[in-house]
Amino acid sequence: MIPSHAPFDPNQSAALSSLLPTFSPEQRAWLSGFLAQAVGAAAAPAAAASVPLTVLYGTESGNAESLADKTVKEAKKKGFKAVMKNMADLSVADLKKFENVAVIVSTWGDGEPPEAAEAFHKEFLEASIDLKGVKFSVCALGDTSYDKFCQTGKEFDSQLEKLGAERVADRVDCDVDFDDSYAAWKDALFGAFDAPAAAAPVAFDASAFAAAPAVEYGRKNPFPSEVLENLVLNGEGSAKETIHLELDLDGSGLEYEAGDALAVVPVNADDVVDAFLKASGLSGTEQVELKGEEKGDLKEALKYKLDITGLSRAVAKKYFELSKSDELGAIVSDEKKADFKNWAWGREIVDLLELFPVQKLEAQALVNILRKLPPRLYSIASSPKAHPGEVHLTVAAVRYEGHGKARKGVASTYIADEAGTGEKVQVYVHKNKNFRLPEDTNKPVIMVGPGTGIAPFRAFIEERGETEAKGETWLFFGDQRYTYDFLYQLELQDHLKSGALNKLDVAFSRDQPEKVYVQDKMLEQGAEIYKWLEAGAFFYVCGDAERMAKDVNQALIDIVSEHGGKSADDAAAYIEALKKDKRYQRDVY
Repeated sequence: MIPSHAPFDPNQSAALSSLLPTFSPEQRAWLSGFLAQAVGAAAAPAAAASVPLTVLYGTESGNAESLADKTVKEAKKKGFKAVMKNMADLSVADLKKFENVAVIVSTWGDGEPPEAAEAFHKEFLEASIDLKGVKFSVCALGDTSYDKFCQTGKEFDSQLEKLGAERVADRVDCDVDFDDSYAAWKDALFGAFDAPAAAAPVAFDASAFAAAPAVEYGRKNPFPSEVLENLVLNGEGSAKETIHLELDLDGSGLEYEAGDALAVVPVNADDVVDAFLKASGLSGTEQVELKGEEKGDLKEALKYKLDITGLSRAVAKKYFELSKSDELGAIVSDEKKADFKNWAWGREIVDLLELFPVQKLEAQALVNILRKLPPRLYSIASSPKAHPGEVHLTVAAVRYEGHGKARKGVASTYIADEAGTGEKVQVYVHKNKNFRLPEDTNKPVIMVGPGTGIAPFRAFIEERGETEAKGETWLFFGDQRYTYDFLYQLELQDHLKSGALNKLDVAFSRDQPEKVYVQDKMLEQGAEIYKWLEAGAFFYVCGDAERMAKDVNQALIDIVSEHGGKSADDAAAYIEALKKDKRYQRDVY
């Protein structure tokens, strides 16, 4: 029954009283959220948005940009005069123009700034400008599996203070599960700057009901996508296991573009969970509590919720507090960071439990040292125009031996072993605005993608075919053996015939005594590559960041130097200009 004091007339109260009992719990939850969102959307910002706020971001995978956009939108609702700026588009001197600055920046790899922000970061750390009068706060994004966690954010925070700017809210360092940390930082940020009061809500617009989706899928609510196909691309006899996965997006509302990534929420394998429990001496039936959730069985938490494999120094240091092992203490000491990296290579958290056992280890204490199981991002291998309602991935199953034990990648072997046809996989789209085909389809395109690095270029080629792009398209692909590892060979041959792909150069490293890689093929075609670049070509790289991408970058510098008649420094500057113009884009991992 609707209470008599509720602000409804008798007819409305009667209608609500008869209708509400018919709603399911899901319908009630949706309606509650919708009304809150709709009313909030109807609120107008303050008439005088007098407090300026510049949200400065540096992004690699898109998370920092997404949070910057979210921050600006919420700031405007609170009455700030807020704008967002990409570090890649600014010079350090621009900082003097800003009164209040919120910095959101990610750390890529082991302590490196986002590639697009490299030039700004370098200039900023070497700057000597006076930033007195500038107020700031930093939200740093990172991954605790790396030793230099949030290093770039820490450097921005320290340098801003050094240059005279005033920190008005403490820096917050966010792990891959960043929602709570970011929310705390955002609240502190808005509280530190004097935001004007927002205006009172205006009348509720009931027409919004028509456009409201029943369920919104995304990072906080992944979509249970049905597997349409799961097949191994490599031929029998290959040393590799590369999976082509096709997923159904029908009814998800999820949309993507060629160049985006798909996040897969993995599940820990039963044998890995069992080995972990055995090493801990726990049964798995113990009740544990995760942040923001009700208590549940330890085994369920280990299987679905927690990262039980990734052995980072942060996890090892927390475990040391439980074990008190002098040997482990020496390994994780601040003076021996390099030693820990060498020791941890090929090991997992289960090795900590076995090598440094804790007498009567408590389940909750163990859970408290683990982080949430992070989703894995995979470059999407399909064009939505070519495969409407579907999304495809190209995934290398990771299996190896480490310290006498069989090891396997959490997400890749979940896909390989568990994601059979008809099964459901939890997914959401991760936008990557820094990896896009040129808007002008007349522009030529060069793509370098060995192994699974071919994934986004399969999407690019399909997209170029569907849009009937006039610009030429050139792919460099490499793998181990032509007979077993020529991924998507028949498709690529069809694209050559149709004209969606104009040139294809391949390098199979194990088919001859001397190994040949994609960068070697690039050098062979150096004159033609430089000709394409001079004609406005866009250059793309996808794959291993540690070796391949660096070798490809050096090959590109060498090509520009030799065929452009430039010094090494001038050639490097030429490449940097390509990056700044977004004509050189990388999707590396």
